[in-house]
Amino acid sequence: MKQILTRSEHCLGCKSCELACAVAHSTSKTLFEAINELKPPQKRVFVESSGGLNFPLQCRQCIDAPCVHACMSGAMQFDLNTGLIQVDELKCVGCLMCVMVCPFGVIAEVSTTHKVTKCDRCQDLDYQPACVSACPTKALAFVEVQAFAHSGRQAILDQLKGVN
Repeated sequence: MKQILTRSEHCLGCKSCELACAVAHSTSKTLFEAINELKPPQKRVFVESSGGLNFPLQCRQCIDAPCVHACMSGAMQFDLNTGLIQVDELKCVGCLMCVMVCPFGVIAEVSTTHKVTKCDRCQDLDYQPACVSACPTKALAFVEVQAFAHSGRQAILDQLKGVN
């Protein structure tokens, strides 16, 4: 299964991924219209910065997901068809237990509904994450884990050989 993985050394902290995510989950699907929507678009990726390090974070789709275990209403569910953890907005009661137990802090409260949202891997975009497409430096990749690991090993090898 593909994962959204990060090469933090390439992240500029520009937050293009955050903006693209919010627009992709807006009603209008366009930036200029999304700004004026009654229900403000909600980002599901969070770029955090500390010193010279920038890192985009989104739901890691944990196999033993604390959010699913903590959800008393059954709103957080593991979808057997996609292999992803999804939020059923109709079941969410806004208790925020999932927010409290998420080790990555990537489940957000929607201020207008007091329910939660999280990365759904752009289900409406046929699972082609908008954050990945929007990243100008390709710091985000939507790839198989083994392919990502291989490219990392190759980059180290290239550095050792002096190839840029």
